[in-house]
Amino acid sequence: MHGRWRTTPEEYVEATRRYAAEVGMLDWAAPMDWMCEPAMRARTGLSVDDHQRRTVANFLQLRERGPELPYVPVLQGWTRADYERCVALYEAAGVDLRREPHVGVGSICRRQATAEVEEVVWALADAGLSLHGFGFKTRGLISVAGALSSADSMAWSYRARRDEPLPGCRHRRCSNCIRYAARWRDRLLAQARPQLRLNLRDGA
Repeated sequence: MHGRWRTTPEEYVEATRRYAAEVGMLDWAAPMDWMCEPAMRARTGLSVDDHQRRTVANFLQLRERGPELPYVPVLQGWTRADYERCVALYEAAGVDLRREPHVGVGSICRRQATAEVEEVVWALADAGLSLHGFGFKTRGLISVAGALSSADSMAWSYRARRDEPLPGCRHRRCSNCIRYAARWRDRLLAQARPQLRLNLRDGA
């Protein structure tokens, strides 16, 4: 919104500590990464390379300031070559992404059902990275399901805002309903399983 982060790394670490303590069950946390969509770069006035370097630098800052917190590296870019260059930036900083339990893939949510993104995600998976996909919708997720270890989506909540609540639910809409979310997840996994068998590659 502002072309920059207005939260400092110190504030971000303290917020993460509070969420871990008060909410609990924190598996991992994303860093203050810099998305590389053209619209975002237009706001910052910076290049893809600038965004990548700031993303890697912030990840290192957060791990230094909050070593007990499970921050994960996130790859940013726009083309396949961009993402490969971002991998190299982490390696130059001493971060072996193949040893990380999760590696986020950013700047793909608005184009995640495209052949370009499919190529990027499979190339990163084939390099031995355990990938998390941000903001995947059903069609895009199915096309790369075999390449991802995990993914998140708000598509279920968006749909629930327009649907009637499930039988037995007392809220007006199920946009924050665990029952609705679980049903959406079950349907998605059922759709993805046949494609998983087709798409799985050696080493992915």
